[in-house]
Amino acid sequence: MTQEVPAAPAEHRVPSLSALAELADEMATAEHGVIMVMGKGGVGKTTVAAALAIGLVQRGKTVHLSTTDPAAHLTSTLDGELPGLNVSRIDPKAETQRYIDKIMAAKAPKLDAQEQALLLEDLQSPCTEEVAVFHAFSRVVSEGRSAFVVLDTAPTGHSMLLMDATGAYHRQMTRELEGHGSARIVTPLMRLQDPAFTKIILVTLPEVTPVSQAAALQDDLRRARIEPYAWLLNKTVLGSGSRDPLLRARMRHERIQIERILSGLATKLFSLPWLPAPPVGLATLSRLVRASDAAEASVTKHELG
Repeated sequence: MTQEVPAAPAEHRVPSLSALAELADEMATAEHGVIMVMGKGGVGKTTVAAALAIGLVQRGKTVHLSTTDPAAHLTSTLDGELPGLNVSRIDPKAETQRYIDKIMAAKAPKLDAQEQALLLEDLQSPCTEEVAVFHAFSRVVSEGRSAFVVLDTAPTGHSMLLMDATGAYHRQMTRELEGHGSARIVTPLMRLQDPAFTKIILVTLPEVTPVSQAAALQDDLRRARIEPYAWLLNKTVLGSGSRDPLLRARMRHERIQIERILSGLATKLFSLPWLPAPPVGLATLSRLVRASDAAEASVTKHELG
């Protein structure tokens, strides 16, 4: 008679999560669009954005990888060039100067010297930078109509200011079109609200505070009628197989956060394992999203102990 093997205790079971390579597979089913990687500072947005961009190139897509983050770690994270991948940065100072130059070139010829000086002084206000960055952001988002755009966004506070500007522009345009019958405009906000065009990936760490911060960001996005596509849990140690008491205690806390996320915060949850060294360079990042490595990379599909 075969003896029945008892199920593993609940604390040893690892929730089934999907790997980053599987997320890249899902993204690649579309022909084009925008993927925005969002979250608090320090959760690994740049790593995830760079890896997803590389994964899409691996799957035959043309990708523009850009960042709105003032820290701009993209170049050092990639540490190389890849055919099919265009990398850029929305630099607030450069975009502001470009915007000022454009306005001055258009209006200055019609003004005298004093009026030009007043216009230039007016353009030096902090509002000009917000407008300039918004216009640059809108240009990048519009590229998603014909190719893939992956955006490594600034930390939450900066990103929500950009979302506010996007919403303000949308309201202004819709007011101006009232009463124009069939006139129609597609604003950047409308593109972000379109789940077929824009996929928002919320990155967090498997800890109480980062998960709460991601949940608050999700609430802000939902108020703007933008629904995140998925969450990604970065630096998870579940599946490491460690017997170390401290790591096993961390695993127990991670399970609690995963259950919290899956019990109502997210319908799709992907994972990226804790790595002994930061994933820097094209070769390392490529391994995180290589399709053939999906099963191996999905460390949270193993059982502990």
